[in-house]
Amino acid sequence: MSVIDRIKRLLPGTIAQRMRRAGCAVGEGCQIVQMPPLGSEPWLIAIGRHVRIERDCTLVTHDGGTWVFRDQPEYAHVIYYGPIRILDNCHIGKRVTIMPGVTIGPNAIVEPGSIVTKDVPAGAVAQGNPARVVATIQEYAERYRSLSPSLAQGQGNQGDRPLSTGAEKGRGGEES
Repeated sequence: MSVIDRIKRLLPGTIAQRMRRAGCAVGEGCQIVQMPPLGSEPWLIAIGRHVRIERDCTLVTHDGGTWVFRDQPEYAHVIYYGPIRILDNCHIGKRVTIMPGVTIGPNAIVEPGSIVTKDVPAGAVAQGNPARVVATIQEYAERYRSLSPSLAQGQGNQGDRPLSTGAEKGRGGEES
């Protein structure tokens, strides 16, 4: 058992509960696979209901880049921070970074590895660095439906078994 696993056993509650105790607003039915770093302003993070956040995600509420010029008198009080809002029924993929002031609209997907610097509209799929909208949820669903084996007819390499996503409760995440 790793040191991290031992520490997790000592911390009571789900990841969502620990985020709430730190000051984040987290809705019910969320699955947060790994505790993200919350920065110095966790109270600026609001997560809606039925949101899934994968491993290695970073929620940046405060951009420390102003440190470089803050010692100059005309910039002494310049600071950049902003809220992060992830609205209901969203999926945030592995290793996504969300920057200050961003809202992820309801029913949106952010693909793995993306860096989100601007709002993602409702019902959109965004990816890239910086993240941009590449599809609607409907287009995404249709694309993957056409690629999925017909499980009802027992076709595909998995036979009649549903494909495992690794996200079953107790394997790859906690639910709030």
